[in-house]
Amino acid sequence: MKARIGYFPPEFPGQTHIFLWREIHALSELGIESDWVSTRRPPKAIVSHSWSEEAQNNTTYLVPFGFKDFLGACLEILRAGPLAWLHCLSVVITAKDLSFSQRLRLLALILPAGKLAWLARDKGWSHIHVPSCADAANIAMFASILCGITYSLSLLGPTLEGYGPNQEQKWKHAAFVLIMSELLFKVAKERLAGFLPDLVEIAPVGVDLDEIKRHSPYIPWEAGTPCRIYSCGRLNRVKGHNYLIETVALLRQRGIDVRLQIAGEDEKGGSGYRRDLEKFIQDKSISDYVELLGAVSEEKHRQCLEEAHVFALASLNEGISVAIMEAMAMEMPVVVTDVGGNSELIENGVDAIMVQPEKPEEMADAIEKVLKDKGLTLSLSQESRKKVAAKFNHRISASILARCLDEIA
Repeated sequence: MKARIGYFPPEFPGQTHIFLWREIHALSELGIESDWVSTRRPPKAIVSHSWSEEAQNNTTYLVPFGFKDFLGACLEILRAGPLAWLHCLSVVITAKDLSFSQRLRLLALILPAGKLAWLARDKGWSHIHVPSCADAANIAMFASILCGITYSLSLLGPTLEGYGPNQEQKWKHAAFVLIMSELLFKVAKERLAGFLPDLVEIAPVGVDLDEIKRHSPYIPWEAGTPCRIYSCGRLNRVKGHNYLIETVALLRQRGIDVRLQIAGEDEKGGSGYRRDLEKFIQDKSISDYVELLGAVSEEKHRQCLEEAHVFALASLNEGISVAIMEAMAMEMPVVVTDVGGNSELIENGVDAIMVQPEKPEEMADAIEKVLKDKGLTLSLSQESRKKVAAKFNHRISASILARCLDEIA
């Protein structure tokens, strides 16, 4: 009988967490049951999926604390004893490149770690998996020190630095780590040499091909009709949405009636980078042709993919983009930037087109070529799903996680 684990993503369920939802269910198919725990609830504006309510109702949140939570956490910390207390303090004191305030913040994470350790004992977990390398990883590390439970991490990208400081100790104390791409694996080996756990695996998350599929054949764009371009990515500068908007302006100048929809919201639920993009769109005088959809459900996302002539993403960096995987699985032409691990997903010119980042002219040329060359369009559409089915379906990462759990058992 498989052991029960704690599955610990931060701010779950967020707009980008569909692949985590798939992984949880793929683990269940393998006989591994998970209790869901998260740091805190995400902003309401980015809770968009049809399964979000179910996920929230079945997730235990570490913050805010109730009296019972506080009592349980404190008892777990007391139970751990002086050696564990000293170990936690040593971690705080020796963490590299932290300011005094950051060190105090790291120290404060011991209390939610006590609650996590209490939950692990109460629910009978054998392990905690953290699909992140940010503060949730620090909390799992302290919980491991307090109660002895093992934990693992996933590095999903696009960068290691984006997950904050203290990476060396997060990784050193982990039982194993799963890494999204070969590129990120190389980065981790270089920057965390001497701190990697013995077990490190490349495990890209993927797409549920039973759900992400067309209901009608792809129909190429016809000259003289509106061209629908669809993009999906949280509203963050790293996604390069401003460069894609410039691309749309260029294509319209060339006489192509392009309409762009972007699905995704900023981390502040609409009060952050969205406002910068709205102003940028207004300044380009293309407000009638660019629509920011906000966070959308998986069903709406599939509908937008099915209705679009082209999927485009102008990211400045990626681990390996799940949004690109989903577009390729929908058997449509895809034009994206050659950044991060995207080249591990795409064979340029065969199953999708890649261009250099921050070059709207180059992206406009590629999209125009795809639109006007129906042979290329259909060829890309026919090949794209094959790649995803072979190497990026959602059961692959779950099976690797299950194997690693067996190895440390």
